[in-house]
Parts: sequence; structure tokens; C-alpha cells
Amino acid sequence: MNKRILIVDDSFYMRTMLKNMLTDAGYEVVGEAANGQQALEMAASTKPDLITLDVILPDNTGLDVLRGLRKEAPDAKVVMCSAVGQEVIVNEAIENGALAYIVKPFSEERVLEIVGSALGNDAA
Repeated sequence: MNKRILIVDDSFYMRTMLKNMLTDAGYEVVGEAANGQQALEMAASTKPDLITLDVILPDNTGLDVLRGLRKEAPDAKVVMCSAVGQEVIVNEAIENGALAYIVKPFSEERVLEIVGSALGNDAA
């Protein structure tokens, strides 16, 4: 069975780029959310194996969404994906349960390596 991924990013371009990378690698993208509220709703309805989560969202911070996900779906695997790479933010994300933190811009190889590692496999 393909691993199912939810992409959360306010940028349509970033969502499309991540979706193309992940589907080309054999993952199933079960949804794309442009804000925190959509992210929480879609995570509850689609129950993805992994969520890629941006830090800067129009209605919330990714860290707030991460905390919300921890309450609603404590086992959800989350990889933060953001242009914001300050150490304090990265540390807070990891402390709140993110498995990894990818700083934009990123390479396809790096994304697939981290997603594969977070899902406990090397392939979809």
C-alpha cells in the first residue's frame, strides 16, 4: 500500500512542487491544505501517514497546527518544511513532535530522504 501524505503550505507553487516530487516517488498525496484550519480538518478526515507542514500560514503558525495535530492525532508523523530556519523555531518544532525540519529551498533528494526516513522506509 502506498504511503499517504498531506501537504500543508500556503504557497500553491510549493504544494505543487512537493506533490510532484512525492507522487513521482510513489507516494499518494491525499490532500493539500493552504492554511492551518484546513490542515487540521484534512488530517482528521484523510488520516495521512505523514504531513508536510509549513511554519508560516495565513491563519496560524505551523507550530500551533503541530500542537493541534498532537492533540487530535498524537501518532501523526509530521515533517516541517519552511523557509524559516532559525534554530529556536526548528528546536520548538522538534520539541513539539516534528520528526524533521527541512529548510527551503530544498532538493528533491533531501525531501525524499527525509520523508522515507520519517516513514521508516526507503521507498513508497
